[in-house]
Amino acid sequence: MTFIQVIDCRTHQADELDRLMDDWVQATQGKRTATHSVVARDRSDPDHVVEIVEFPSYEEAMRNSHLPETDRVFHRLVAACEGEPTFTDLEVSRDEQLNTGVARTFVEEVVNGRNLDAADGLCTDDYREHDPSLSSYEVRLAQAKEENQEILEAFQPVMVVEDLFAEGDRVCARLSYTGRHSGPYQGLDPTGKEITGTGHVTFRFEDGKIAESWWNWDDLGLLRQVGAVGI
Repeated sequence: MTFIQVIDCRTHQADELDRLMDDWVQATQGKRTATHSVVARDRSDPDHVVEIVEFPSYEEAMRNSHLPETDRVFHRLVAACEGEPTFTDLEVSRDEQLNTGVARTFVEEVVNGRNLDAADGLCTDDYREHDPSLSSYEVRLAQAKEENQEILEAFQPVMVVEDLFAEGDRVCARLSYTGRHSGPYQGLDPTGKEITGTGHVTFRFEDGKIAESWWNWDDLGLLRQVGAVGI
């Protein structure tokens, strides 16, 4: 279970805490078990600084704390603070990136569910889609729905989200799919051949909706599988 340690301190040397973090990151390369670190200052009290460090588990956090490099940086941290920093140890009981849920819904309902109109509620009014397989690298929602309809009907893909990552207003997914070439596609008659492939998509969010997306697929591999191009 993910474990978070919150280090709360008062200091007139907030910049020094940033430098200490840089030193610790460099010194513990290849040794540390921490996966994420944030240093934040209180807007109403600039001498109040909080550091938040994330670990895969409590046990990994303890391994990290026993590193000699961590101990050295901790003593420098104490020297830069007014008094002893306080520690809060937190076992994470829920960790939800809200935008990832929308991304999964898009894949399940719009792609796998063949419900292109569902995109209207998941995307902003000025949504833009970037995909080299479409008629233009940037298309608006109505055109994206029209052109993707042909793709979905031609290949009947079932998509699997293999990995999903979120940072800020972006969500990135590693995808795989299976399907069958059962309909015409850009002048190519259906072959009935089974297809498999992989791809990536990055979504940009605004106010909980998808405002922009970038799709990349192995189009050449797909065309080879249906015999449209030679190997």
